[in-house]
Amino acid sequence: MNRFSSQNDECVILVKALPHRSSNYYETVCCAGVGRDGKWRRQYPVPFRILDNNQKFGRWDWVKYKFTTSKTDPRKESQKVIPESILPAGKMKSSERVKFINPLIRENLDEANKKGESLALIRPDEILFSWKQKTDQELSDETQKHAELANQLSLFDKNAKPLIPCPFLFTIKWHANNAVHNHVCDDWETSTAFFRRKSVEGEAAALLSLKETYEEEYIKKGLCLAFSTHSRRNQQWLLVGLIRLDANHQDDLFL
Repeated sequence: MNRFSSQNDECVILVKALPHRSSNYYETVCCAGVGRDGKWRRQYPVPFRILDNNQKFGRWDWVKYKFTTSKTDPRKESQKVIPESILPAGKMKSSERVKFINPLIRENLDEANKKGESLALIRPDEILFSWKQKTDQELSDETQKHAELANQLSLFDKNAKPLIPCPFLFTIKWHANNAVHNHVCDDWETSTAFFRRKSVEGEAAALLSLKETYEEEYIKKGLCLAFSTHSRRNQQWLLVGLIRLDANHQDDLFL
């Protein structure tokens, strides 16, 4: 079989990173999930905001799709998705999640490197959620960039609107196995949660609410940090997801 011919696949989605500009100058999203065989898949590029409403998906949704092997991305987990083939197929039950993803959790990113993996989950002992307000120039540049990308998207969807950039850069300082790390948070759901809470609580309260959610609630419930290597710098790990596990008993996390 030609390695660039179309293939069918299915996975449960764990990661939706912030939209970025693709090499073709369109707004795309890098997603990642796990197949029924327990192995990672990376779906890219996904023009998420112009998918049909019945195609859009969230974390823990099973998604069926067709893909080809990327000609430019050598990472073994990467798949070039055919957007029109995307079809959500139901949400994974909460009771199934911990057991399903536990085999993918690594002690640290060095372990993932040694295994030749470009996606990894780490369970932190503690995290510190912080933020830095972007400058007026940074926000202006981002706003202009997203306006240009929306103009490209409008070729496919006349209702496409520019993505509103988050006014804050979020950072996660995390502790695991007696080591401390810092990563910028590229998780789209974190930015979305900020805007949702801001509309109800106001900006200051939304930031404090997110901090409490991640540092206290998520740690108690069971938190995994999802990482992906950079497409062109394979030793650079990016934080692309903060995943809460609603385990009934904390001990279940270690089965």
